Amino acid sequence: MSVTVVGSIAYDRVKTPFGEKERMLGGAATHFALAASFFDEVRVVGPVGDDFSDEDMRVLQTRGTSTDDVERVAGGKTFFWHGEYGWDLNSRETHDTQLGVFESFEPKLGEASRASEVLFLANIQPDLQRGVREQCRGARFVALDSMNLWIEIARDSLLRTISEVDCVILNDAELRQLTEKPNLVQAANEIFAMGPRVVVAKQGEYGAALLTRETFFALPAYPLETVVDPTGAGDTFAGGFVGYLAARRGELGDEALRRAMAFGTALASFNVEEFGTERVLRLTADEIAERVDDLARITHFEAAPVELRA
Repeated sequence: MSVTVVGSIAYDRVKTPFGEKERMLGGAATHFALAASFFDEVRVVGPVGDDFSDEDMRVLQTRGTSTDDVERVAGGKTFFWHGEYGWDLNSRETHDTQLGVFESFEPKLGEASRASEVLFLANIQPDLQRGVREQCRGARFVALDSMNLWIEIARDSLLRTISEVDCVILNDAELRQLTEKPNLVQAANEIFAMGPRVVVAKQGEYGAALLTRETFFALPAYPLETVVDPTGAGDTFAGGFVGYLAARRGELGDEALRRAMAFGTALASFNVEEFGTERVLRLTADEIAERVDDLARITHFEAAPVELRA
């Protein structure tokens, strides 16, 4: 089943303790699509300006990803973000944000994008997310990402949108902020009461946790010697997670969800090894499979019986 992603396509300027890139391809839809395209056909919906290069459009089209609904706005400039990471790569400072064509973005989905059975609503204004959801009523699985800004300034709209999706993917601080609950389990229960069946908490260098009404599952981040740039890691994780479920025909059983977490974690680990999309562009299916096998090995243990002292 095909996957439609609606979100930002951007140029980023990023500085980390390990280097700096003045201009590189980024955006939530970009990172998601590159990851999800390993599993199924992806359709990207988002705006770009006249400054968006043909070379970067070809990157978006990796593994046959459709860019039919990428809108090139005449006279406009592509969304631009400039940020810097310190030694704590879990936090960053934003120096500049230029919305460009993204400021007046109104998602326009072609027939094929509307017909996708899997939909990912990347981090955009909640009203826009809900409008896309209404255009894709036939979708069998819908996942949503958001951010603290929308929780602060568009909370009611975000809650209405969340009530219409199957899966919420946020970082754990955002989940607590949204639900006003002190821990992840309580926050997830609040989300379940709104309608979604699956909650994924992104936890940066510590990994990610998945909750349903029946189960809890967590994976650490893949252990790496070299981490260069975390930009886009969360969207890459989402692409692997949602893409795997699309390949499994939207199955939401415990085994499928756990494997989806493993593939999302593995793909995110490659993303952070280099700047922007550089590493994922060179990635092979065999490399992904090997890293997923490594995750299975390093997280496995036998619960052997032991006599405990009273």
